[in-house]
Amino acid sequence: MTESNRPSGEYPTYHSYPSYGDGATSYPPPPSYEPGGEPGGAPGDSGRPGRAARRARRPVALLVAVAIAAGAVGGGSAALIGQLTDSGPNGSGSSGSVNGTTVSQSSAGTVSGVAAAVSPAIVEIGAASTAGQSTGSGVVITSDGEIITNNHVISGASQIEVTLSTGRTYTADVVGTDADKDLALIKLNGASGLKTATLGDSSSVKVGDQVVAIGSPEGLTGTVTSGIVSALDRDVTVAKDEDYGQGQQQRGGTGQWPFEFGGQQFNGDTGSSKTTYKALQTDASLNPGNSGGALINMNGEIIGINSAMYSPSSASSAGSSGAGSVGLGFAIPVDTVKADLDTLRAGNGS
Repeated sequence: MTESNRPSGEYPTYHSYPSYGDGATSYPPPPSYEPGGEPGGAPGDSGRPGRAARRARRPVALLVAVAIAAGAVGGGSAALIGQLTDSGPNGSGSSGSVNGTTVSQSSAGTVSGVAAAVSPAIVEIGAASTAGQSTGSGVVITSDGEIITNNHVISGASQIEVTLSTGRTYTADVVGTDADKDLALIKLNGASGLKTATLGDSSSVKVGDQVVAIGSPEGLTGTVTSGIVSALDRDVTVAKDEDYGQGQQQRGGTGQWPFEFGGQQFNGDTGSSKTTYKALQTDASLNPGNSGGALINMNGEIIGINSAMYSPSSASSAGSSGAGSVGLGFAIPVDTVKADLDTLRAGNGS
């Protein structure tokens, strides 16, 4: 209601005040309120909503705004909590992992945290052949017992026995091999519900990254060492002949797979049948039996399969398997492993 059409005798609202009688300006008494009416209006006047009605609506609007804000904060908090607890919609922070193999938040980025998380997925492999018995390592990649290892660990084996970190043993069969990449896939008989390792991304690995190696050097199951990535894309040449695999120790060898690097031969003669692949170099301590084990980043993801390491012989250790690691080890990048999995599962490897 505007001032021009306001009923006679009604004061303008909160603008200016008229003179009374003697010409002096004074303030009128407070306007009365009627339900549904304008201040000072006639009782029952509902032509425009009154201040009381507007005031009544404000708490409701405030409550709605608070509820929306709380919902937004609550949703953001839930998302943040989900990220911090590493539990997305599927309840797993990394593809291919099983509960118990991811690094806990309290120990993230530590060697002990990585070891505790990944050790259950690393196994010891005992391979028997006519030449004798040898020991290597492997990485469980499926809950029903698929295991990645080096081809030279199981090459020529007539019987394979696998020991889990819990001490339980299984027999295993060879699914597929790829001698060109020194990779093999074996499968446990009758296994289920196993903890698996998470396969990472080796293309993102940088020189200087801290890494952890887990394997069974000299048959010492679950041995953990640590170091850094020393170099990328090293050309490593390894022997392919089966007779270099099993029984290396029984034939007076070093117990390690012969390989060539930088124009030199290590751990014996690689022979005439050989293959070259790109490898990650690490100074993490690797020894006989580490072959086929895992090289792991600080997020607990597998970035390589340990395949070649140099342990020079010495006069003081004659008759032993070697003098220990000198910080020269190599691992097959996990991206190579992932690209080769279908071939290995099909049993079509070379």
